[in-house]
Amino acid sequence: MDETAPQTLTGAMPAPTPRSEWRQTISFLVKLAIIFTALRSFAFAPFMIPSASMVPGLYVGDYLIVSKFSYGWSRHSLPFSAPILSRRAFAALPARGDIAVFKAPPLAEQDYVKRVIGLPGDTIQMRGGQIILNGVAVPQQAAGDGVAPVTAGEGCPTTMQVSQDGIVQCRYRRYRETLPGGKSYIVMDRGATAADNTALFTVPAGHLFMMGDNRDNSADSRFPAVPGQGIGYVPVENLVGRAQFVFFSTDGSASWLLPWTWVSAARWERIGGAL
Repeated sequence: MDETAPQTLTGAMPAPTPRSEWRQTISFLVKLAIIFTALRSFAFAPFMIPSASMVPGLYVGDYLIVSKFSYGWSRHSLPFSAPILSRRAFAALPARGDIAVFKAPPLAEQDYVKRVIGLPGDTIQMRGGQIILNGVAVPQQAAGDGVAPVTAGEGCPTTMQVSQDGIVQCRYRRYRETLPGGKSYIVMDRGATAADNTALFTVPAGHLFMMGDNRDNSADSRFPAVPGQGIGYVPVENLVGRAQFVFFSTDGSASWLLPWTWVSAARWERIGGAL
């Protein structure tokens, strides 16, 4: 017997070939992509706040996690609004006070985020900056002055100031608003505007009345559905999901090509806040 010949143990598995390792890697990546797509389509999705319409609760640069299952699924719950579902499955109405992401009328192409104020059948009117919901004034309690960063093109009709770190801020009045059912949140008021007094709205069946917390800088249901000016009543079918919490926030000074700036630009105190 040649003692230099290689010995093979009976039942031993052969070493994987480089080609089989590539197949395993590709198979793993495909499965991972399928799982991610399923979660992104039917469970949770990220959303970035692009405007100041929800200040003081949400700032430009906040990143939210939106639950797709909260109100059921329609084609707008799917990536690119894929026309797979003919009607909403497992449909559920939002609660008054929910922060919801939806496709904005009239084109249903752009994602908006607003607070749900009126449900189907509700009557809504603004009088002197206060919501009259089904004939009853929604309670407002003064919550002291606040400050918020001044975004491009927004301006500041009240007092402007500069923070210690050089951020230009606007001072405004704050009110705590409490809807029927107990949902309470802070809204901001920059002074008297035309939107503080409106006609009486009656929310049609299958629709919602949405408003921004930044009452003087929000293109919402108080205005007709014209791109960039208002959204009118929002069809329930346009709902994408419910905003759950802030998972990241940046002041906009970071560069994606410079990873170390992600830390300095992060607004750490806002991360993890439930909505």
